[in-house]
Amino acid sequence: MPVYLQIILLVVAAGIFFILLLLITGWGIRRICFKIIAEMKEKKAFSAASAVALPEGRRNLFRVGIGNLRPKALNVLIADKLVVKTAAGRYYLNKDKLQDVKK
Repeated sequence: MPVYLQIILLVVAAGIFFILLLLITGWGIRRICFKIIAEMKEKKAFSAASAVALPEGRRNLFRVGIGNLRPKALNVLIADKLVVKTAAGRYYLNKDKLQDVKK
């Protein structure tokens, strides 16, 4: 097989690997977003008065893998305005935005 063909195949394989890695990470963040929303619904955190404290960073020195995606998922929810952070550092669900997303 010619060298230039090997280089092209290597670049294509690396691109496919990178895209799959992004997809898998995105699916993980999506799954964790649903878990956070379910956790907040369970605790009935729908206003600033009923806001709950969420653990943002659970560190485990012995965990091997891509890391903790929970803070990234929480940032995605805050950026989409599904979760609101109070001045005290607590979180609650924006019920109106959540209904809009469900539609």
